[in-house]
Amino acid sequence: MLQRPVESSQFRSRKFVRALDRHEMTGSIGRVGAADDNAAMESFFSLLQKNVLDRRHCATRQELRITIVTWIERTYHRRRRQASLGRLTPIEYETVTTTPALQAA
Repeated sequence: MLQRPVESSQFRSRKFVRALDRHEMTGSIGRVGAADDNAAMESFFSLLQKNVLDRRHCATRQELRITIVTWIERTYHRRRRQASLGRLTPIEYETVTTTPALQAA
């Protein structure tokens, strides 16, 4: 029988939780064996890695910060469908909800 490379129970194993406690750290809000709470963040960081970190070298932390913030604001938030906007991207939402200004006669 083949097993998955990473078992979901390892995500918040008791050993891992003890290690967090030992270093006075707080883990995610999940419980032992529940890996689903990290899915959204794993997706975000995967996209960040592929689209920003693997493509550009930054000489300083400030340059890296600006690069990441720029990617989030220009690309990620503009293209990602958001539940609070009726599953539209911010650009689609603005297009649908903004009425064109009336031209003066």
